[in-house]
Amino acid sequence: MNSLAAVTGSLAAVGYGLAAIGPGIGVGIVFAAYIQASARQPESAGYNRTWLIMGFALSEALALFGIALGFVWAGA
Repeated sequence: MNSLAAVTGSLAAVGYGLAAIGPGIGVGIVFAAYIQASARQPESAGYNRTWLIMGFALSEALALFGIALGFVWAGA
């Protein structure tokens, strides 16, 4: 049987590319919320910065899990 289009290469890379969309959107939302909160009430920027770093770290952890699982499944 002839195939019209064949996918070659690592599907783990395609999966990670798709998995990186969610954390990318999440990081954008976190920073947008921080900017909006600081613009509305500038004196609370120091307090909100703690939540900014926490939200950024948790969003980026999803991307790191995605790339780690991609390497694990690529080796299997």
